[in-house]
Amino acid sequence: MVKKLRTFFKGTYLGLMLVFLYAPILVLMVFSFNSSKTMGNWTGFSLRWYEALINDSTIMNALGVTLSVAVISAVVSTFIGTFAAIGMHSMRRRNRAIIENISQLPVVNPDLVTGISFMMLFAALGIRDGYTRMLIAHISFNIPYVILSVMPKLRQSSNMLYEAAMDLGCTPWQALTRVVIPDIMPGIVSGFIMAFTLSLDDFVVSWFATDGIQNLSIYIYSSARRGISPKINALSTLMFIAVVTLLLFINLKSIREEREADIQNRKLKAKTR
Repeated sequence: MVKKLRTFFKGTYLGLMLVFLYAPILVLMVFSFNSSKTMGNWTGFSLRWYEALINDSTIMNALGVTLSVAVISAVVSTFIGTFAAIGMHSMRRRNRAIIENISQLPVVNPDLVTGISFMMLFAALGIRDGYTRMLIAHISFNIPYVILSVMPKLRQSSNMLYEAAMDLGCTPWQALTRVVIPDIMPGIVSGFIMAFTLSLDDFVVSWFATDGIQNLSIYIYSSARRGISPKINALSTLMFIAVVTLLLFINLKSIREEREADIQNRKLKAKTR
């Protein structure tokens, strides 16, 4: 009886959590197909807001800035963060602990402080191009999150892999790119996805760092004073579907690779018997 009650409450808790997380998104997606401009009145199914979204050059420009900054910053920060994590992992324990704590300061630092710091830095350096300022800022605050994603995989990996590859004739670069990096690839992919989504979502740092250029978060904040247009509902729906599709693709690929690895291991065990 007690076990059944625990199972019931666990299921109830999980169900309520999912409802609180996804019910607002579901409402947004449903009303993105509403022909009415008001959120509280359903007047019929329509694609008018998706058509209006495509024809709105301001939103499309903001979307282009958002996606380009997110992709470039994710790629660059993943490259830098991965090699930074590998370098930190090879340090002595005491030095590694110090560098790790320093590298994670931007994670706990308030976005407001980070944004103002970037604004003052760019003003001091004389960097006036808004796109360049936003891109540098996004790369900078994404790097610690990539390091956070890659470090656990390095700790799980064997320290002997690199040395074994060198003993088998690999150059240092070959041992790194063909042995170490493939072994920690799940952490690298997780870091890339985290960097990409954080860049899409960022507002505070972008607001202070940029000058004369808008990404989606700045555009939505600026237009919120006049009321959120249903075009934003349509845009949010498309972005949500794109992110979910990306995550499903990556997760299904990982599951398939794990299954193939399990099958190969079973075959090897069967041959050795």
